[in-house]
Amino acid sequence: MTSKILVCGAGGFIGHHLVTTLVEQGHYVIGADVKTPAFEASKAQEFLQVDLRDPNCVADCVKTDLDEIYQLAADMGGIGYIGTGDQDSDIMHNSALINLNVLHEATKKGIEKILYTSSACIYPERNQLDPTNPYCEESSAYPADPDTEYGWEKLFSERLYLTYTKNHNINAKVVRLHNVFGPLGSWNNGKEKAPAALCRKVAESDGSIEIWGPGTQTRSFLYIDECIKGLQKIMASNIDQPVNLGSEKMISINDLAQLIGQIAGKNTLQINNVDGPVGVMGRTSNNKLIEELLGWRPREDLEYGLKHTYTWIKNQVDSKE
Repeated sequence: MTSKILVCGAGGFIGHHLVTTLVEQGHYVIGADVKTPAFEASKAQEFLQVDLRDPNCVADCVKTDLDEIYQLAADMGGIGYIGTGDQDSDIMHNSALINLNVLHEATKKGIEKILYTSSACIYPERNQLDPTNPYCEESSAYPADPDTEYGWEKLFSERLYLTYTKNHNINAKVVRLHNVFGPLGSWNNGKEKAPAALCRKVAESDGSIEIWGPGTQTRSFLYIDECIKGLQKIMASNIDQPVNLGSEKMISINDLAQLIGQIAGKNTLQINNVDGPVGVMGRTSNNKLIEELLGWRPREDLEYGLKHTYTWIKNQVDSKE
Protein backbone atom coordinates (compact mmCIF):
# COMPACT_ATOMS: atom_id res chain seq x y z
CA MET A 1 0.00 0.00 0.00
CA THR A 2 1.33 3.43 -0.93
CA SER A 3 1.91 5.81 1.97
CA LYS A 4 2.65 9.53 2.18
CA ILE A 5 5.82 9.85 4.24
CA LEU A 6 7.85 12.78 5.59
CA VAL A 7 11.58 12.18 6.06
CA CYS A 8 13.19 14.84 8.23
CA GLY A 9 16.93 14.91 7.66
CA ALA A 10 16.51 13.84 4.04
CA GLY A 11 19.66 15.71 3.03
CA GLY A 12 21.80 13.56 5.29
CA PHE A 13 23.44 10.22 4.68
CA ILE A 14 20.87 7.83 6.18
CA GLY A 15 17.92 10.07 5.31
CA HIS A 16 18.93 10.21 1.65
CA HIS A 17 19.23 6.43 1.39
CA LEU A 18 15.88 6.03 3.17
CA VAL A 19 14.16 8.41 0.75
CA THR A 20 15.56 6.49 -2.22
CA THR A 21 14.28 3.17 -0.88
CA LEU A 22 10.83 4.52 0.00
CA VAL A 23 10.36 6.09 -3.44
CA GLU A 24 11.52 2.91 -5.18
CA GLN A 25 8.90 1.03 -3.15
CA GLY A 26 6.20 3.31 -4.56
CA HIS A 27 5.61 5.68 -1.65
CA TYR A 28 5.08 9.43 -1.94
CA VAL A 29 7.94 11.02 -0.04
CA ILE A 30 8.45 14.55 1.21
CA GLY A 31 12.05 15.22 2.16
CA ALA A 32 12.94 18.05 4.51
CA ASP A 33 16.35 19.36 5.53
CA VAL A 34 18.39 22.54 5.79
CA LYS A 35 20.64 21.08 3.08
CA THR A 36 20.15 19.00 -0.05
CA PRO A 37 21.98 15.67 -0.44
CA ALA A 38 25.66 16.29 -1.07
CA PHE A 39 26.43 13.73 -3.77
CA GLU A 40 23.29 13.16 -5.85
CA ALA A 41 19.84 14.65 -6.22
CA SER A 42 17.09 13.50 -3.88
CA LYS A 43 14.48 11.20 -5.37
CA ALA A 44 11.77 12.63 -3.08
CA GLN A 45 8.69 13.79 -4.94
CA GLU A 46 8.94 16.96 -2.85
CA PHE A 47 12.10 18.26 -1.21
CA LEU A 48 11.69 21.18 1.18
CA GLN A 49 14.98 22.92 1.95
CA VAL A 50 14.01 24.39 5.29
CA ASP A 51 15.41 24.92 8.78
CA LEU A 52 13.63 22.46 11.04
CA ARG A 53 14.67 24.50 14.08
CA ASP A 54 12.05 27.01 12.91
CA PRO A 55 8.56 25.97 14.07
CA ASN A 56 6.95 27.72 11.09
CA CYS A 57 9.04 25.65 8.68
CA VAL A 58 8.09 22.44 10.47
CA ALA A 59 4.43 23.46 10.35
CA ASP A 60 4.76 23.67 6.56
CA CYS A 61 6.42 20.24 6.35
CA VAL A 62 4.02 18.27 8.54
CA LYS A 63 0.93 17.85 6.38
CA THR A 64 -2.34 16.60 7.84
CA ASP A 65 -2.48 13.72 5.33
CA LEU A 66 0.87 12.16 6.27
CA ASP A 67 0.89 8.47 7.14
CA GLU A 68 4.36 8.38 8.71
CA ILE A 69 7.24 10.59 9.79
CA TYR A 70 10.85 9.44 9.97
CA GLN A 71 12.70 11.96 12.16
CA LEU A 72 16.43 11.62 11.43
CA ALA A 73 17.37 15.32 11.46
CA ALA A 74 20.07 16.24 13.98
CA ASP A 75 23.24 18.24 14.43
CA MET A 76 25.75 15.41 14.40
CA GLY A 77 28.95 13.95 13.04
CA GLY A 78 31.78 11.60 13.89
CA ILE A 79 33.98 11.69 16.98
CA GLY A 80 35.98 14.55 15.47
CA TYR A 81 32.79 16.64 15.66
CA ILE A 82 30.82 15.41 18.68
CA GLY A 83 33.83 14.38 20.77
CA THR A 84 35.82 17.61 21.03
CA GLY A 85 33.32 19.57 23.13
CA ASP A 86 33.60 22.60 20.86
CA GLN A 87 30.12 22.20 19.34
CA ASP A 88 28.24 20.92 22.41
CA SER A 89 25.85 23.86 22.88
CA ASP A 90 24.95 23.91 19.17
CA ILE A 91 24.42 20.14 19.11
CA MET A 92 22.08 20.18 22.10
CA HIS A 93 20.20 23.33 21.11
CA ASN A 94 19.70 22.50 17.45
CA SER A 95 18.68 18.86 17.82
CA ALA A 96 16.36 19.46 20.78
CA LEU A 97 14.56 22.25 18.91
CA ILE A 98 14.00 20.02 15.89
CA ASN A 99 12.48 17.24 17.98
CA LEU A 100 10.27 19.60 19.96
CA ASN A 101 8.98 21.18 16.75
CA VAL A 102 8.31 17.89 14.96
CA LEU A 103 6.47 16.34 17.90
CA HIS A 104 4.38 19.48 18.43
CA GLU A 105 3.23 19.54 14.81
CA ALA A 106 2.66 15.78 14.63
CA THR A 107 0.44 15.96 17.71
CA LYS A 108 -1.38 19.06 16.48
CA LYS A 109 -2.15 17.48 13.09
CA GLY A 110 -2.94 13.98 14.24
CA ILE A 111 0.05 12.17 12.72
CA GLU A 112 0.42 9.08 14.90
CA LYS A 113 3.27 7.07 13.35
CA ILE A 114 6.70 8.54 13.89
CA LEU A 115 10.16 6.98 14.11
CA TYR A 116 12.99 8.76 15.89
CA THR A 117 16.63 7.82 15.34
CA SER A 118 18.49 7.96 18.61
CA SER A 119 22.06 6.74 19.03
CA ALA A 120 24.28 4.22 20.75
CA CYS A 121 25.96 7.29 22.26
CA ILE A 122 23.25 7.30 24.95
CA TYR A 123 24.83 4.32 26.72
CA PRO A 124 26.80 4.92 29.95
CA GLU A 125 30.52 5.44 29.62
CA ARG A 126 31.12 3.07 32.55
CA ASN A 127 29.82 0.14 30.48
CA GLN A 128 32.18 0.86 27.58
CA LEU A 129 35.60 1.03 29.20
CA ASP A 130 36.64 -2.51 28.22
CA PRO A 131 37.23 -2.75 24.45
CA THR A 132 36.69 -6.53 24.56
CA ASN A 133 33.43 -6.55 26.51
CA PRO A 134 31.23 -3.45 26.16
CA TYR A 135 27.69 -3.68 27.52
CA CYS A 136 25.03 -1.92 25.43
CA GLU A 137 21.84 -3.84 26.14
CA GLU A 138 18.85 -1.49 25.95
CA SER A 139 18.06 -1.81 29.65
CA SER A 140 21.57 -0.63 30.58
CA ALA A 141 20.88 2.98 29.57
CA TYR A 142 20.07 3.96 33.15
CA PRO A 143 21.48 5.22 35.48
CA ALA A 144 22.43 7.54 32.62
CA ASP A 145 26.01 8.67 31.98
CA PRO A 146 26.74 9.23 28.26
CA ASP A 147 30.28 10.30 27.45
CA THR A 148 29.22 13.23 25.20
CA GLU A 149 26.62 15.98 25.27
CA TYR A 150 25.43 14.57 21.94
CA GLY A 151 24.51 11.40 23.83
CA TRP A 152 22.75 13.37 26.56
CA GLU A 153 20.63 15.22 23.99
CA LYS A 154 19.69 11.95 22.29
CA LEU A 155 18.65 10.49 25.64
CA PHE A 156 16.54 13.56 26.45
CA SER A 157 14.85 13.35 23.06
CA GLU A 158 14.14 9.64 23.54
CA ARG A 159 12.21 10.57 26.67
CA LEU A 160 10.45 13.32 24.75
CA TYR A 161 9.10 10.84 22.20
CA LEU A 162 8.13 8.35 24.88
CA THR A 163 6.22 10.99 26.87
CA TYR A 164 4.32 12.03 23.75
CA THR A 165 3.46 8.37 23.27
CA LYS A 166 2.18 8.25 26.84
CA ASN A 167 0.33 11.58 26.93
CA HIS A 168 -0.81 12.04 23.31
CA ASN A 169 -2.03 9.80 20.54
CA ILE A 170 1.48 9.23 19.15
CA ASN A 171 2.87 5.84 18.14
CA ALA A 172 6.59 6.62 18.43
CA LYS A 173 9.42 4.22 17.64
CA VAL A 174 12.83 4.97 19.18
CA VAL A 175 15.80 3.39 17.41
CA ARG A 176 19.34 3.47 18.83
CA LEU A 177 21.61 3.39 15.78
CA HIS A 178 25.12 1.99 16.00
CA ASN A 179 27.73 3.38 13.55
CA VAL A 180 25.98 3.21 10.19
CA PHE A 181 28.25 3.52 7.13
CA GLY A 182 28.19 3.30 3.35
CA PRO A 183 28.52 5.33 0.14
CA LEU A 184 27.13 8.86 -0.26
CA GLY A 185 28.08 9.96 3.25
CA SER A 186 30.44 12.56 4.69
CA TRP A 187 34.04 11.59 4.02
CA ASN A 188 36.15 14.77 4.16
CA ASN A 189 34.25 17.58 5.91
CA GLY A 190 35.09 16.94 9.56
CA LYS A 191 31.81 15.15 10.26
CA GLU A 192 32.78 11.78 8.79
CA LYS A 193 32.75 8.68 10.98
CA ALA A 194 35.52 6.10 11.31
CA PRO A 195 34.86 3.89 8.25
CA ALA A 196 34.65 6.87 5.87
CA ALA A 197 37.60 8.66 7.47
CA LEU A 198 39.76 5.54 7.27
CA CYS A 199 38.69 4.81 3.69
CA ARG A 200 39.74 8.33 2.75
CA LYS A 201 43.06 8.06 4.60
CA VAL A 202 43.85 4.73 2.96
CA ALA A 203 42.86 6.01 -0.49
CA GLU A 204 45.11 9.05 -0.07
CA SER A 205 47.94 7.11 1.61
CA ASP A 206 51.40 6.47 0.25
CA GLY A 207 51.81 3.63 2.75
CA SER A 208 51.05 5.06 6.19
CA ILE A 209 48.06 6.66 7.93
CA GLU A 210 47.34 8.32 11.27
CA ILE A 211 44.69 7.00 13.67
CA TRP A 212 43.46 8.88 16.71
CA GLY A 213 44.08 7.15 20.00
CA PRO A 214 45.66 3.75 20.66
CA GLY A 215 43.70 2.00 17.93
CA THR A 216 42.65 -0.72 20.36
CA GLN A 217 39.26 0.93 20.86
CA THR A 218 36.53 -1.27 19.35
CA ARG A 219 33.32 -0.58 17.48
CA SER A 220 30.79 -2.41 15.35
CA PHE A 221 29.62 -1.01 12.02
CA LEU A 222 26.27 -1.46 10.26
CA TYR A 223 26.07 -1.18 6.47
CA ILE A 224 23.46 1.28 5.23
CA ASP A 225 21.33 -1.34 3.40
CA GLU A 226 20.74 -3.26 6.65
CA CYS A 227 20.01 -0.03 8.49
CA ILE A 228 17.25 0.91 6.05
CA LYS A 229 15.73 -2.58 6.29
CA GLY A 230 15.74 -2.33 10.05
CA LEU A 231 14.19 1.13 10.17
CA GLN A 232 11.32 0.02 7.98
CA LYS A 233 10.77 -3.17 9.95
CA ILE A 234 10.68 -1.24 13.23
CA MET A 235 8.31 1.38 11.81
CA ALA A 236 5.91 -1.39 10.73
CA SER A 237 6.13 -3.19 14.09
CA ASN A 238 4.33 -2.81 17.40
CA ILE A 239 7.58 -2.11 19.27
CA ASP A 240 6.95 0.45 22.01
CA GLN A 241 10.39 0.72 23.65
CA PRO A 242 13.85 1.88 22.53
CA VAL A 243 15.64 -0.77 20.50
CA ASN A 244 19.18 -1.16 19.15
CA LEU A 245 19.83 -1.30 15.43
CA GLY A 246 23.44 -2.21 14.73
CA SER A 247 26.01 -4.89 14.16
CA GLU A 248 27.46 -7.17 16.83
CA LYS A 249 30.68 -7.78 14.88
CA MET A 250 33.31 -5.87 16.89
CA ILE A 251 36.60 -4.80 15.41
CA SER A 252 39.39 -2.56 16.70
CA ILE A 253 40.03 0.68 14.83
CA ASN A 254 43.56 -0.44 13.94
CA ASP A 255 42.21 -3.72 12.55
CA LEU A 256 39.50 -1.84 10.66
CA ALA A 257 42.20 0.24 9.00
CA GLN A 258 44.19 -2.87 8.08
CA LEU A 259 41.06 -4.47 6.62
CA ILE A 260 40.44 -1.40 4.48
CA GLY A 261 44.09 -1.51 3.45
CA GLN A 262 43.67 -5.11 2.27
CA ILE A 263 40.56 -4.14 0.30
CA ALA A 264 42.59 -1.34 -1.29
CA GLY A 265 45.47 -3.65 -2.11
CA LYS A 266 47.74 -1.87 0.38
CA ASN A 267 48.70 -4.87 2.48
CA THR A 268 51.72 -3.26 4.16
CA LEU A 269 49.86 -0.28 5.58
CA GLN A 270 51.74 1.41 8.43
CA ILE A 271 49.59 2.83 11.22
CA ASN A 272 50.73 5.77 13.33
CA ASN A 273 48.59 6.19 16.44
CA VAL A 274 48.39 9.84 17.47
CA ASP A 275 46.57 11.96 20.02
CA GLY A 276 42.98 12.81 19.15
CA PRO A 277 39.38 12.34 20.27
CA VAL A 278 38.65 8.67 20.89
CA GLY A 279 35.27 8.34 22.61
CA VAL A 280 34.54 5.21 24.64
CA MET A 281 36.98 2.32 24.45
CA GLY A 282 34.42 -0.26 23.31
CA ARG A 283 30.95 -0.25 21.76
CA THR A 284 28.83 -2.80 19.96
CA SER A 285 25.15 -3.44 19.46
CA ASN A 286 23.31 -5.95 21.61
CA ASN A 287 20.74 -7.51 19.28
CA LYS A 288 18.87 -9.84 21.64
CA LEU A 289 15.89 -7.52 21.98
CA ILE A 290 15.43 -6.69 18.30
CA GLU A 291 15.57 -10.39 17.42
CA GLU A 292 13.08 -11.19 20.18
CA LEU A 293 10.64 -8.46 19.09
CA LEU A 294 11.02 -8.70 15.30
CA GLY A 295 12.36 -12.20 14.65
CA TRP A 296 15.08 -10.43 12.65
CA ARG A 297 18.56 -9.06 13.14
CA PRO A 298 20.84 -7.23 10.71
CA ARG A 299 23.02 -9.28 8.39
CA GLU A 300 26.70 -9.23 9.39
CA ASP A 301 28.99 -8.55 6.43
CA LEU A 302 31.49 -5.83 7.25
CA GLU A 303 33.77 -6.66 4.33
CA TYR A 304 30.92 -6.34 1.79
CA GLY A 305 30.03 -2.90 3.09
CA LEU A 306 33.62 -1.72 3.24
CA LYS A 307 34.30 -2.77 -0.35
CA HIS A 308 31.38 -0.67 -1.59
CA THR A 309 32.26 2.25 0.67
CA TYR A 310 35.97 2.23 -0.17
CA THR A 311 35.27 2.09 -3.91
CA TRP A 312 32.96 5.10 -3.68
CA ILE A 313 35.35 7.15 -1.52
CA LYS A 314 38.33 6.24 -3.71
CA ASN A 315 36.40 7.61 -6.67
CA GLN A 316 35.75 10.85 -4.72
CA VAL A 317 39.44 11.17 -3.87
CA ASP A 318 40.52 10.51 -7.46
CA SER A 319 38.04 13.04 -8.85
CA LYS A 320 39.57 15.78 -6.68
CA GLU A 321 43.12 15.17 -7.89
